[in-house]
Amino acid sequence: MSRPAIAHIRLDAFRHNYRVAKQLHGGKSLAVIKANGYGHGAVQCAQAIANEADGFAVACLEEALQLRQAGIKNPILLLEGFFEVAELPEIVTNDLWIVVHAQWQVEILLAAKLAKPLYIWLKMDSGMHRVGLPPADYPLALMRLSGHVSVEKIVAMSHFANADNLSSEHTKQQIALFQQTIKGLETADISLANSAAILGWSQAKASWSRPGIMLYGADPLMTAATKLRPVMQLNSKIISIRHIKKGESIGYGSIFTAERDTVVGVVACGYADGYPRAATDASAAVDGVMTHLIGRVSMDMLFVDLTDIPQAKIGSNVELWGDQVLANDVAKAAGTIAYELFCNTKRVQFKYSDN
Repeated sequence: MSRPAIAHIRLDAFRHNYRVAKQLHGGKSLAVIKANGYGHGAVQCAQAIANEADGFAVACLEEALQLRQAGIKNPILLLEGFFEVAELPEIVTNDLWIVVHAQWQVEILLAAKLAKPLYIWLKMDSGMHRVGLPPADYPLALMRLSGHVSVEKIVAMSHFANADNLSSEHTKQQIALFQQTIKGLETADISLANSAAILGWSQAKASWSRPGIMLYGADPLMTAATKLRPVMQLNSKIISIRHIKKGESIGYGSIFTAERDTVVGVVACGYADGYPRAATDASAAVDGVMTHLIGRVSMDMLFVDLTDIPQAKIGSNVELWGDQVLANDVAKAAGTIAYELFCNTKRVQFKYSDN
């Protein structure tokens, strides 16, 4: 029997979430499946919606080539564009779209002699201050690229720093600056909205959206009103049951000391599997009954409190996140975000279903 730590990936839920994202925003939607589909499996996720997705977005050429090699023919956008001129022939050959976010990329494209023109997403830094052309430089770059022999079409885009904060004045300022900068410029298509903006900022609606984390069932606004369905359910089993007396401790560092006689379940999952070491009091569900972690998460195992679940036994199922235990809640307990939980999930078995 193999180790019971399993990440169940429900592709029907991924498909459902894509449809929700597209319906909420309107227009076209690029499904963001960078970082191996946020740890869920980029190829499997892409295949699940290939017949209806307007396109996909990944970080870099290597991620795009993996999809092309798997037979994905939809448009694929490279969110970081190209890193050196030597990538351009392969980008052209594989019919990939690219984000242009820096002046050096603009100059390379203007000087390039390509076999066919590229579909460009020209990025403005409206306040994220990570990548993107400054607003002062953006109009000229757009005009220079428009109609150039190396450019097929341009989408004007930007990215929000605080869209997950619905009271953010900064997001309003970013939207206003973007709209002011492109006013009067010839650009048919615009893209502003990531997952948080799709869910909370109607002002960001435009031609294209770029849903990411919401596709995997995690709401970046942490509201209860969304129709999203968790895609990954991380499960394992109880492999040992310990009875400790009041005043006794368990685990590394002895950070948990029992305040009553306590029944402890040892679960085959730890930080080497991607479960966050800092989640010392996160929720878990044992055979469908809610409980919580106790003690320190170790590399291969963690502890759950079984004192009030007398029916629990060796082999009892433990949901670490999924339908009952929200990944957002586990992430909050660990002082991180669901993105990191998903991307870090490894070593466990991955089982895919598509009901």
